[in-house]
Amino acid sequence: MSFEKFTELISEAIILPVDNIDTDQIIPARFLKTTTRKDFGKNLFYDWRYDLNGEPIESFILNNPYNKGRILVAGNNFGCGSSREHAAWALYDYGFRAVISTFFADIFKNNALNNGLLPVQVSRVFFQKIVDNPHSLIDINLPLQSVTIISAAESEPFEINTYKKECLINGFDDIDFLLSNLNEIEKHEKYKNANRL
Repeated sequence: MSFEKFTELISEAIILPVDNIDTDQIIPARFLKTTTRKDFGKNLFYDWRYDLNGEPIESFILNNPYNKGRILVAGNNFGCGSSREHAAWALYDYGFRAVISTFFADIFKNNALNNGLLPVQVSRVFFQKIVDNPHSLIDINLPLQSVTIISAAESEPFEINTYKKECLINGFDDIDFLLSNLNEIEKHEKYKNANRL
């Protein structure tokens, strides 16, 4: 499955500075009965977004119609808990293309990268600067591996696996990446077969 290409994202951020947001809070287990990626966004943070009658909770940040950012800024240890890939699906389907945090659970981080969602790990100092500038545009430049708070003119580099960076820039999942190199793979196989003893 191909994803939206990611080179540079300039967007407001939706700031949810809560530590230890686990995958069950991101997408509750009762919504995991399907194996397709469609319509997971409507259930993102469901138990925080809606009351027991299914009515929106006005105070929750995603229910504010003025919050339209494509970057989620979340507290430390984001994506902890179970390994459900659906958490990344829900964030992507909702419209987020990046999550900024001071630390990501490893399995969530890998699931995000495999599903077109960029996890950007920043220092606690830089994280606080984002929180202190809640209406500033954030510029995430993937080729340069930098994140910038535009109004504060503050930047910080971030790390990413080279292979996953290439996949995100091209909008590839692992299968797309292999298919993009099909000619080289076929040449290698022909060479290997021709030189087999």
